[in-house]
Amino acid sequence: MTGGAFAAALALRARDVLDRCTRCARCFEVCPMTGPAGLDRADPAGTVDGALDLVSGGEGSPSAERWASACSGSGACIPACGAGVNPRFMLSLAKLTLAQRRGEEAQRKAGAVAFRAMSRGVRILSRIQLPPAVLARFEREDPGETAPEVLFYTGCNLLKTPHIALLCFDILDALSVSYAVMGGPGDCCGVLQFRAGDLDGAERIGYRTVERFSRFRAGAVLSWCPTCQVQLGENVMPGMAGSGEARLTPELEAFVVFLDRHLDRLKPHLTRPVNKRVGLHEHPGVAGVSAAAERILRAVPGLDFVDLAQPRVGWMCNMLQPLPDYKRSVHAGLLEAAADAGVDALAGVYHACHRELCSHERDWPFEVVNFLELVGESMGLRREDHFKRLKLMQDVDAIVADVSELAADHGLRLDDVRAAVLEAMLSEQPLPLRVASPAHA
Repeated sequence: MTGGAFAAALALRARDVLDRCTRCARCFEVCPMTGPAGLDRADPAGTVDGALDLVSGGEGSPSAERWASACSGSGACIPACGAGVNPRFMLSLAKLTLAQRRGEEAQRKAGAVAFRAMSRGVRILSRIQLPPAVLARFEREDPGETAPEVLFYTGCNLLKTPHIALLCFDILDALSVSYAVMGGPGDCCGVLQFRAGDLDGAERIGYRTVERFSRFRAGAVLSWCPTCQVQLGENVMPGMAGSGEARLTPELEAFVVFLDRHLDRLKPHLTRPVNKRVGLHEHPGVAGVSAAAERILRAVPGLDFVDLAQPRVGWMCNMLQPLPDYKRSVHAGLLEAAADAGVDALAGVYHACHRELCSHERDWPFEVVNFLELVGESMGLRREDHFKRLKLMQDVDAIVADVSELAADHGLRLDDVRAAVLEAMLSEQPLPLRVASPAHA
């Protein structure tokens, strides 16, 4: 690895992984992605050896490359290891070696291209859904002299589905929790640079974001995005703390887990019955989130919770992208299970999943929502899901016409809006709709 403090911290942690790992291969045995990836389970220790060779900067092996590339971050491997290794982090280091084979210039270019595309999508999609006064709630403010109880960190892509974040704010307001908000591309976690192998870029962006956390002096930093949670919590912040910068590394807690911890405070606000049969779309990557979401839903009066008994893999749907056929099968199985269970609502937790699944509402006998919409319904809170409303149109011309006034309010060019809608909304359809619309093109 080349680079500055971040690269040096990763190198030290890589050495610790290599020293600790016993090659027992328990991580491989419990990994839910080995089957979908078509990996031979006859020699798990050999695959682990290949992964460790990649961690050390070596050539690895074809099976190790396949395993690392298919890792969706489910996290089942973490409690399975008895040697104190985080195998998910081990595979992140293995993927880093694969990315760095491209050379430094290619790494920087790949990270920059991905970051520009993400920033463009976030900037335009958020603006065609919210007026300037509402969007201002997402802007980072001067921390001031009074420390908030919590700092809500949106990450970047949550702003593409801003109704979810606004519901988080509304719930914090109802619980009388003081909070500040931070996020967007200017406060990115650096994961796109990290995945591209650009450690200098990942350090610059990630370290700056964590340092900004500390300025708010909040009692807790609440994350929404599981990618940010893992990138900052597992890849970036441990190295900062290990270098003597512990004051810059506050603990991150998933908002859903925080809400579950304060369920006794939430329950008195759940006053309106929500008479719906509900299935939950689950991802286990951030420990405790799925169980917390289920407990919160079960506390909603009138709500009938049903376990859809579907594969629980990854930390978000977009982590299944390396195996597109498997991803489509997961989505198809989920929709079919929801229909078979007779649910009124299929509720997801994360924003990326919602973007990919919400348009299926058109073709199935249930609504596709974020689970906080059901919580909000019981609390008398409502935020319109403009993303789903627009995506259900399945017609770029109709969408651009619908949002033209908001686009003008934000000074957006309609050609740019059209391009963003095609790239960051309509093209995000891993499982095709049952009847495709010719207006996609």
